[in-house]
Amino acid sequence: MSIHRRLASQSTVIFGARLGGAGLVFLVQAIIARVWGADVLGEYLLVIATVNLIAVMMPLGFQTVGTYFAAEYRARGERKQFIAFLMRAYGHVLGIFLLVLLLGPTILSALGQGDSVLAAHFVPVAMLALGTALVYLNAAVLVGLKRPFAGYFADTMFRPMMVMAALLFSLTFSVAAEGFSAMLWLIAFGYVIIAAVHVGFVVKSTDRVPDTSEVRVHEARRWWRFALPWVLISLATDFFFDIDLLLLSHALSREELAIFGVCTRIFSLMSFGVAAVYAVTMPDMFESEANADRAAFKRKVGDANFVASLISVALFVFIVIAAPFALMLFGPSFAVGAAPLAVLCLALVIRSAMGPASLVLSIHDRPYASLPFVGLGIGSLVIGNWLLVPSLGLMGAALSAIIAITVWSVGLWWIALRTAKMDVSILQWFRSRRAGIVAAS
Repeated sequence: MSIHRRLASQSTVIFGARLGGAGLVFLVQAIIARVWGADVLGEYLLVIATVNLIAVMMPLGFQTVGTYFAAEYRARGERKQFIAFLMRAYGHVLGIFLLVLLLGPTILSALGQGDSVLAAHFVPVAMLALGTALVYLNAAVLVGLKRPFAGYFADTMFRPMMVMAALLFSLTFSVAAEGFSAMLWLIAFGYVIIAAVHVGFVVKSTDRVPDTSEVRVHEARRWWRFALPWVLISLATDFFFDIDLLLLSHALSREELAIFGVCTRIFSLMSFGVAAVYAVTMPDMFESEANADRAAFKRKVGDANFVASLISVALFVFIVIAAPFALMLFGPSFAVGAAPLAVLCLALVIRSAMGPASLVLSIHDRPYASLPFVGLGIGSLVIGNWLLVPSLGLMGAALSAIIAITVWSVGLWWIALRTAKMDVSILQWFRSRRAGIVAAS
């Protein structure tokens, strides 16, 4: 089987599972909007956005480098080092969780959010963040151990089923506020249980790593050198729209926020289809780099980038056609989100075409090189929201997002080309293929 077919087939299975789970999640959101109203859906999306942002901070960046170090330690047969990495990462999650429980209410009050939906449901929000952080970490590690299905299925399949069950039970309450609170508590308990089972899969998977060396005392310095910049990169890229929703919470009405929130969730689903390609090929890429096989590394990056770009274009076309019908499930007022959603998905095409620059920079020992352009992208988002949202509303929010994503994607491509001497864009794949054809003839 060719590398393109293998990447496409495996990533399609992962994306198919995510698509099925997302269908349940969208149905949950549609039911909330229809039964409890768009305002409650807006509050629910704010809760989920906050949970995601807290969760990504809890492992202190170790989930963002878990795939890299898991693949490296597996390739080198360093089980003891791998277990030391896991213990440190899980310790971060539990430690930050305790700090959140102790200091969270005080921080919310200081920020003037003492009466917000987050303060009213603080404990389930903290529990959800704990379960989410553990699943993020587990997924990264399992992908590095070449178990992407086990890595992603907790979040893509089991969580949506649990959320749907929680909603159906909560609909038995006659008052929307009581039902919403019950749903959050049930989701929190359910996801913590799922995360605990997921941790068990990681523990069992340590047997896949050979044990041929001892623990290196100073290895933790490498972990931190990569983790610290990557937690900022991940926060600003993978959770870009969670940040955006919080920024827009004071500029849009709750109904508009709900519409844009649904659009961003659909975008996140589409972007997962691209991320699945890299999830399949990342362990092989890391092994090539660990074995100093630069030619193989560049070839695998190019192949993954080509498949990811094709998938992103196909998803963009699909969204342009299907978005109006999908959004109508939430109610007639959500139909105005079709055009902004198409703009957001065009941003995915741009990001895919520019390639995995941050990943390449980190592998070439330049993890901090990404930060200036990631910061520039977030700054562009803030300025764009300030300039465009008051006059253009939802379309202004979408245009601000695509401008910001374009700024950092092109910037990261340029810095990777300049510092790592590697073109990670789709153009490099075409140049390589053309050179191969010329050489063959």
